[in-house]
Amino acid sequence: MVMAYVGTAAPIGSKTVSHLLPMHLSPASIRNTLGELSELGLVEKPHPSSGRVPTDRGLRHFVDELLDPKRLAAYERRTITNSLDETMADSVASVASRLLSERTRQLGFVVAPRVDRVVLRHVSLVRVTTDHVLVVLLSQTGEMHRRVIDDDSSDDQARLDRIAAMLNERIAGLTLRDARAGLAHEARSLRHRADRWLRRVLELGALAVAPDADGAIDLVLGTRLALLEQPEFRDPNRIRDLFATVETKERLVEVLDRMLEDGGTRVAFGDEVDEPGLHRCAVVASSYGAEEAPLGVLGVIGPSRMDYGRVIPLVEFLSQTITEKLRA
Repeated sequence: MVMAYVGTAAPIGSKTVSHLLPMHLSPASIRNTLGELSELGLVEKPHPSSGRVPTDRGLRHFVDELLDPKRLAAYERRTITNSLDETMADSVASVASRLLSERTRQLGFVVAPRVDRVVLRHVSLVRVTTDHVLVVLLSQTGEMHRRVIDDDSSDDQARLDRIAAMLNERIAGLTLRDARAGLAHEARSLRHRADRWLRRVLELGALAVAPDADGAIDLVLGTRLALLEQPEFRDPNRIRDLFATVETKERLVEVLDRMLEDGGTRVAFGDEVDEPGLHRCAVVASSYGAEEAPLGVLGVIGPSRMDYGRVIPLVEFLSQTITEKLRA
């Protein structure tokens, strides 16, 4: 019944169910069974005279207990892998979100790697004015993060290069968060030592790896046109509410973080995430990067009537592929 509903986007009646069953059941038996499912809260009638549709509770039972997602075809896996292999590291999020939208006909999204979770390879310090220093952080995946810090010291470029060399000994291979903690710990242990040079290194290092002031979240969305093709979103109010939720990036990321607390690929329905804009919607999401310290999240958002047997393995495969690319 769920698969018929996914395909037709319309309530399913007992006659349709009779054609889908591998054995013959009388219309009365089918109606009685559908009535029992209604009492259990697994299906409902949108209108008194209509057929039935699965509720979020029914879809939850289907996804958790009945669904057997199939692996993506080899050709599709190769196509996706080739698309990402030809992509520069800083464009992976854009390409992945587009692939998700195009191949699911839903709204694909990628939360780009959060700077605090990026593993550092190298830091450079460049004097740009008498009062400012440009910090260039290079991640192990090849991404560059730039920030300008206030510094009115007399350090020339040669001294900044020496400071950067000492910082690289301390922070290479660490995330920004861990680098920040390590420098702070060393600074505390130096408190009673008269090493002015090292103190200067640690002070400038703390500024270089300090949290961004705006803490901006980079949420990359695939094409929205695919989502507009879904009949559920012909209601302008509904599509407006969904897009408003998506544009409130911090709120959406909170929802995703709660979904993925236990790792893996997860499916959440609108009533489970306490977000009005996602009412009667579903989110399929997976984190990517190291399991113990994921870099970001990707997935799709769409109506509850979603082809989960296809969407779930697609999200899983993209998560695995991006993780492998970032580790390369």
